[in-house]
Amino acid sequence: MKVAVIGGGASGLMAAYAAASCGNDVTVYEKNNKCGKKIYITGKGRCNFTNAVSPQDFMQKIVRGGKFLTGALYSFPPDAAIDFFKRGGMPVKVERGNRAFPSSDKASDVTKCLEKYCKNAGVRICLDEEVCDYTILNSIVSDIITSKGRYPVDKIIVCTGGLSYPSTGSTGDGYKFALKAGHKIVAPVPSLCGLNISGSFCAAMQGLSLKNVKLTARRGGKTIFSELGEMLFTHFGISGPLALSLSSVIAGSDLSGLELFLDFKPALDENTLDARILRDFSEAENRDMANCLKGLLPVSAVVPVLNRAGIAQDKKVNSVTRAERRALLTTLKKFDMIVTSLRGFEEAIITAGGVDLREISPKTMESKLVSGLYFCGEVLNVDAFTGGFNMHIAFATGFAAGSSIKP
Repeated sequence: MKVAVIGGGASGLMAAYAAASCGNDVTVYEKNNKCGKKIYITGKGRCNFTNAVSPQDFMQKIVRGGKFLTGALYSFPPDAAIDFFKRGGMPVKVERGNRAFPSSDKASDVTKCLEKYCKNAGVRICLDEEVCDYTILNSIVSDIITSKGRYPVDKIIVCTGGLSYPSTGSTGDGYKFALKAGHKIVAPVPSLCGLNISGSFCAAMQGLSLKNVKLTARRGGKTIFSELGEMLFTHFGISGPLALSLSSVIAGSDLSGLELFLDFKPALDENTLDARILRDFSEAENRDMANCLKGLLPVSAVVPVLNRAGIAQDKKVNSVTRAERRALLTTLKKFDMIVTSLRGFEEAIITAGGVDLREISPKTMESKLVSGLYFCGEVLNVDAFTGGFNMHIAFATGFAAGSSIKP
């Protein structure tokens, strides 16, 4: 069968290889001048390509589409991905958090390995050739129209990504192809991105990276997110692992009723922290509060915390009231922030939303509306937390689609 794969990224190259391995005549159409442009910037250029956990543990990291992805993940689990790249000649290392990388720390090695597999399987890769449209006859795909011509096809696999990092070519083409076939699109929104926070205190702490802090989000009195980890203050608000994970949970939701709190000292309960503060006070009775707190907080956080607690930074420690100490304690354990919005697609690692999963076969990734049309990777309404999970989802869905096409 003639199979056209639209997009030469992670899911596209995997789908092309899998389809060619089944004996199909496969062509990849990539509108950029090279494949894997988004792969090159993944994991800060190192490409965290999967997470070395069991499928069961992997499922816990999926934010949207977990049930849909179950079959694909068990058919192509993380250990299969690691073995796949090792067999392709790419040494692999696993770091903290079970994150798997190429041993070279070069994302380009992932793309090269995928291209090598495709080449050996007989896949043709057409660069600088954009797919503009395709035709459907009697609810079956029949051909594709590219910037260079029209070609008859039996199957089309759409692997165009979402809208995140549009400079890599992810400009929403796949949604257009899905709409043509009558598919519903869950509104795409940025995910795994920083959060814009109201007020100027974040800018005052710009560049401050915190470890072992706790970020908690509540809505309607219910905790929707609470995790320990690392966070970064920026000129616009907050970023870093905790903020990115939270963005996945709240992407596309109403932010007006969201309550967000930072616990600077999650390892200490209130009584223990109060005892620590009293001890610090006793050792610095005649000093200004701003100087006293430098042993408890990073320097750039001292003034914002004091301001929030309503304590003058030049107030002498020995004149701090019990109520003020209580306010300081509350501020340290429950520093509240107001999220105004998520950062845009230019900064978002992934896109949440996409082709409605109810209209796609979870075993084959084939459209339930048009025969011979498949969707893989980020174009689907599936996403997960950071740590290699989203990249693996691209591989697993690509493998499911390609391997399901039999000549």
